[in-house]
Amino acid sequence: MEQTPPVFIRILLPFCMGIWVLRDVRFTKLNLLLLSSTIFIFTLLLIINYLYVSLKVYHYKRIIAILVYLLFFSLGGLWCFRHTTTQNPSCFSHTKAAFLKISVADEPQQHGTVLRFKAKVWYNYGTMKKRPSTGFLLVTIRLNSLHRDNPKYGEVYLIPAHYTPIDPPCNPGEFDFRFWLANQHVEHQIFLQPEELVPDGEYKGSSLIAFALKLRQQQTEVYRKLIKNDAAFAVASALILGYRAELDAETLSAYSSTGTIHALSVSGMHVGIVYLVLQAALSWMNRKRMLKVAKLLLLLVTIWFYTLLTGYSASVLRSAIMLSLFIIAKHMGKNAGGDHVLYISAFCLLLYDPFLLWDAGFQLSYMAVLGLIWLEPKIRTLMSFKWRWLQKLWSLIAVSIAAQILTFPLSSYYFHQFPVYFILSNLFITLPVAILMYSGLAILLFHLYWLTPAFEWLILFMNKGLAAIALLPYSSIGGIELNKTELVLLYLFLLLCCHGLLHRRKAFVFTALVLLTCLQGLRARDKIISLKQKEIILFSLKKNYAVAFVCARTAILVTDLKPADRDFKVHLQPALDERKISTVTCLPWNSSHRFRYFNIQNHQLYFRNFRILLIDSSFNRKKLNRKLVVDAVWLHGSPKVKPSELKQEISFRELWIDASNKNYVLKAYERDSINFSCPTIVLKNKKASLINLK
Repeated sequence: MEQTPPVFIRILLPFCMGIWVLRDVRFTKLNLLLLSSTIFIFTLLLIINYLYVSLKVYHYKRIIAILVYLLFFSLGGLWCFRHTTTQNPSCFSHTKAAFLKISVADEPQQHGTVLRFKAKVWYNYGTMKKRPSTGFLLVTIRLNSLHRDNPKYGEVYLIPAHYTPIDPPCNPGEFDFRFWLANQHVEHQIFLQPEELVPDGEYKGSSLIAFALKLRQQQTEVYRKLIKNDAAFAVASALILGYRAELDAETLSAYSSTGTIHALSVSGMHVGIVYLVLQAALSWMNRKRMLKVAKLLLLLVTIWFYTLLTGYSASVLRSAIMLSLFIIAKHMGKNAGGDHVLYISAFCLLLYDPFLLWDAGFQLSYMAVLGLIWLEPKIRTLMSFKWRWLQKLWSLIAVSIAAQILTFPLSSYYFHQFPVYFILSNLFITLPVAILMYSGLAILLFHLYWLTPAFEWLILFMNKGLAAIALLPYSSIGGIELNKTELVLLYLFLLLCCHGLLHRRKAFVFTALVLLTCLQGLRARDKIISLKQKEIILFSLKKNYAVAFVCARTAILVTDLKPADRDFKVHLQPALDERKISTVTCLPWNSSHRFRYFNIQNHQLYFRNFRILLIDSSFNRKKLNRKLVVDAVWLHGSPKVKPSELKQEISFRELWIDASNKNYVLKAYERDSINFSCPTIVLKNKKASLINLK
């Protein structure tokens, strides 16, 4: 007999659907419609419950189920509306102001000379009066050598109100920073000089959070004094305290490419180890009933304080809620099922913040735990060994496989790679991470500083081991590009296939194979399209220039960036990966090269039948002997060429102005572009342009 699905999964799914469907709806009157429908359905369900026997409602259970699903769908939509700050009439962005009163809403993060923090807006000051306001703002400050102490959580400041909306991504495939911040209720940003941040003297923050942040900073400083190696210090701070600001790109790459990045994010394993340490230390309190109650309260308080200390991310909150429910159930002599607790924790987190539904950490954390609860027992029973150590090893492998099965579609979607040796790397770090957690906590809690040399050595050993695994042949499959449709199809295939194989249901397996065929068809179509593509991509950059000439799966980039540069990886590489480019050639502006379909020399560029004239400072005070006919003119390096003279000497259809030109040049050509009978494309802080040559 099949088990009835848990109650919370049946109400969680429509609740999530309501949040997801109504996430980007800006029609405020829909809020009233949803509220009316929710009240109507709730009243109807109360009447049905009251007249359950007399009306023989038990014959219409499906209709009641549909009403319940509609109720929670509407509640999800209403809850999403309630947490959308820009829908609130009192949001600061709805009223013009000269100044804003803000408080620092999280721990400021400093990278080089740039300091960023999330600020909560309390008041806006107009010409005559101040008004209470709501909403959040991203504040960026460029520090100088004369700046005072950095802002701290909870401090209140007055700032000028020259904020701007956060821009969408300019280049194709680029990370959507605006959407990421919107899910944290931030849709505006402001850039300030240090002197524009005027202290108000007030304090508007949680004393508990402030204490936790201060304590984490103090404990981080303890590690900083004890650990000499910078990479070891960064891993220790991330592993024990959840402080990831010091992690460098090389360390992150080693952990990411081996599928062990979860070790650097405080999650269920870390919270569980803290629980085990406390459980062992407080075992003497099991003798009396009052002591057991005191132990329960002490465990809960400590677990939640550790959650607060490590930054209360989605994965940590999930672990804290689940562990709290397990501890309470154990104290009451009840058996809390893992799947029930998982769904309850998800429902609680979405009540806390419905926008967590789009948080990558939230999604990956719940998929990993779902794999452990659902798949791991089934996988573990596939093989058994007489030797205990082999059985333990197989159990660890089963855990790694179960978690990877349900997380690899999301990790491929977000990070575009799949770690081939994930079993080896996870087995490699299992014991070291446990030892590091115990010893790291012992160093901080009991001041066992003599453990530090061994602690540091073990971190370096783990880092070197993962770096060696990352350098193995075919250690990771990169360039995986999945769109949302393909992601959904892949998950449906995995879930139906696993369910069909585990329960021996041919229909589920057959449906999964059909979905896999559809997925492969979409991938094949994308590959065919990539083999036929012929286009020019004009990238929009802040300081550099880059134009890609794409033919099939090769691309020639005229750019001053190199593939190893950060800006290349952030702004250019995603567009190339989207188009499945396998061969990339980078050329500087003043180069001279000739390929089969591409030729650049003497300031002229030919790409198939498309002709471009490259104008830079070498054209200053010069006139052309004859009128050129080209498809586009590319201005570079602020040439002293008047806009009025361009049209007289050159016949062109488009004007490109890259970011190497000074701002006054950009404004002059934008201002005079009305005199041209062709579009002017500015490649700085604007959306990138695509030219399809097929």
